[in-house]
Amino acid sequence: MKIIVDAMGGDNAPSSNVKGALAAVKDLGVEVILVGRGEEILAVMQEEGLKEPPAGVEIVHASEVVEVCDNPSTAFREKKNSSLTVGLNLLRDGKGDAFVSAGSTGALLSAATLIIKRIKGIRRAALAPVIPTGNGGAVAVDVGATAECTPEYLLQFAFMGSYYAEHVLGRPEPRVGLLNIGAEPSKGTDLQRETYKLLEQADKSGRIHFVGNVESKEAVLGAVDVIVADGYSGNIFLKTMEGTGSFLGKKLKEVFQKNLVTKLGAVLVSGGLRAFKKIMDPGEVGGTAFIGISKPVIKAHGSSDAHAIHSAIRQAAKVASSGIIEDIAENVDHMRIHPEEREK
Repeated sequence: MKIIVDAMGGDNAPSSNVKGALAAVKDLGVEVILVGRGEEILAVMQEEGLKEPPAGVEIVHASEVVEVCDNPSTAFREKKNSSLTVGLNLLRDGKGDAFVSAGSTGALLSAATLIIKRIKGIRRAALAPVIPTGNGGAVAVDVGATAECTPEYLLQFAFMGSYYAEHVLGRPEPRVGLLNIGAEPSKGTDLQRETYKLLEQADKSGRIHFVGNVESKEAVLGAVDVIVADGYSGNIFLKTMEGTGSFLGKKLKEVFQKNLVTKLGAVLVSGGLRAFKKIMDPGEVGGTAFIGISKPVIKAHGSSDAHAIHSAIRQAAKVASSGIIEDIAENVDHMRIHPEEREK
């Protein structure tokens, strides 16, 4: 398995990206292609005591970097020798099995859509992070790639999220829920009500296991394995989850540092606190898959440290070997509203 890594993407590049990649090669048994400014990549390796790339690591030089201030829809064209563009071209040409970047989300989505392309028949690619929930995590799809959606987009998100939960998370017959303000079929806007009908039909045909609308609180408690939403609502849901986790973490720290007794209590429950921190740490998952793209593309968090990059590479390898892309391609006809149905 060979993973292509954008060595220059993210706030801590290239240091964290290179160190995370080196650790992944050692721990996971994968090969890595580091794409970026060769001299800077080698400088990081020298800091780690390496005079040259170790076995399993290759460097492909790319002199430019897509910055956060660049136009996300055109940056990969304007900077054709950027680590983002060069890396995706390597993936397109079969030089690797998956691509990982902590760079600009918008630029990565635009570039992946136009260089790698979507699976034939898929209308929009979607961001599908695994978020911590009461059942060990759920796939949320979409969380920001497409703010304004149609019922057909959400139907496809539901199918793709279901395949992801099954193939990557190992959930047989994953429960799919439509994020809404209530459980009743009549709840929500026209988008949710029309999507509900489509998902209900898909459930009756045995294509997915749709359990109905799901409110945010129930989704967090673990009511479903797949949370379907338009990118606008999904992004708000995701950011609320992240903010709540940070808030609770800070408050717990304040409680346990209050006095000597609480500090002793913290020692007694330290194992549980570490487990809680691990659950809420996005670096444990490492990144978010762009599902709907014809080859595996993983977006790591912009502030990723070496551990998060290591996790993103692990996730990329898992997605690449899961068969999810082939499954989506084989079943895409069941995810579309055909012309005669649109006229109804």
